[in-house]
Amino acid sequence: MKKVIYSPHLTFRLKFRGIPDELPKTIYLTSKERYFDKDTFKKVAVKRVKSKARVREMAVIYGEVNGQANLITIHPLKKYQKYNRVKSGRWVKL
Repeated sequence: MKKVIYSPHLTFRLKFRGIPDELPKTIYLTSKERYFDKDTFKKVAVKRVKSKARVREMAVIYGEVNGQANLITIHPLKKYQKYNRVKSGRWVKL
């Protein structure tokens, strides 16, 4: 299993958005839906999770180097955000 590291930005976002600390790692490790973002050159893991009493899609943005996963940020996806990014070609399915 890869070593998973949280960026300072991710740690800040977890506190700011009130997201449980373990959620980004869980999404990264268990997501079956992954993309490559051609604008940022980062990878994206997407998963439907329960957050703040709602089920919604969450995206974890990450990079992988030398067997290590650097989780950069997490955010809930808006209704058509994933669809629009895939359709425009910005996100390419891995």
